[in-house]
Amino acid sequence: MCYNQLVKKQGIGEKMKEYQSEEEFLKDYDSSIFEKLSMTSDILIVSVSSKDNDNYRKTDKKSMSILLVKRTDYPYKGKWCLPGGFLDPKTETLEECAKRVLKQETNLSNVYLEQLYTFDEIDRDPRMRIISTAFVALIDKKKLKEKVENASWFDVTLMEEKNNTVDIVLDNGEETISFTIKKKLREKTTDRYDFITVKNTSLAFDHARVILSGLERIKSKINYTDIVFNMMPEYFTLGELQQVYEVILNKKLLDPAFRRIIANKVEKTERMRTGAGHRPSYLFRYKKNERD
Repeated sequence: MCYNQLVKKQGIGEKMKEYQSEEEFLKDYDSSIFEKLSMTSDILIVSVSSKDNDNYRKTDKKSMSILLVKRTDYPYKGKWCLPGGFLDPKTETLEECAKRVLKQETNLSNVYLEQLYTFDEIDRDPRMRIISTAFVALIDKKKLKEKVENASWFDVTLMEEKNNTVDIVLDNGEETISFTIKKKLREKTTDRYDFITVKNTSLAFDHARVILSGLERIKSKINYTDIVFNMMPEYFTLGELQQVYEVILNKKLLDPAFRRIIANKVEKTERMRTGAGHRPSYLFRYKKNERD
């Protein structure tokens, strides 16, 4: 609604010109003329952790995991979704809302949290017009002390892209979720894509698109930031760190190339990791820059 339409609908016409202050104007302002909408913060919580290996001589295989919550109410009752909650418009910013939800779901605070995108398709929620701002949270899953009610960690067992079509498979050991997203380039002069859901049977709302958006953001940022260390324990071997990079990038890295990537990011400690079937390995830790 434009300014002139607003003036006409409020029926104040020439009266608008008589206001002597903004306070006087706001006192008469009628916000009910606008349609109401709600906003939510949804969080893609990602971790990389080890899976048990039957061969004790080999390093445990790592996988990237996403925390999903099974809905107990309509809409989408029985389907999986990202943790999220409605914004309190009087007391919260979107980030504060996300932090509250994160605390409620994981009992964790002071973790890496980054705003991803705002998802505002008109029909994204069957209840009413609800706009969601999605966030990415990166955590070390081992820090979770309690099991989250109605929630489960799903490993990303497949993320494959062919001809701008991405197939993703998630597995929690009991249930498999698969979905397919088509990426359509908006403009040739940018790298911005529209994500179109081609197949999705188990995820609620538009969370398939949110998941792909978040995973691609992490994959992109790992090349020029140190965000990966938010998913690492304080001490780790270089082999473990390399596996995390490979899981996120979805490709094998040559050892010399990997060493160059992390050369200025880690520092060697005097700690050693020992164990049956493994050669003793020095443990490293994240080397914070002086500005940190």
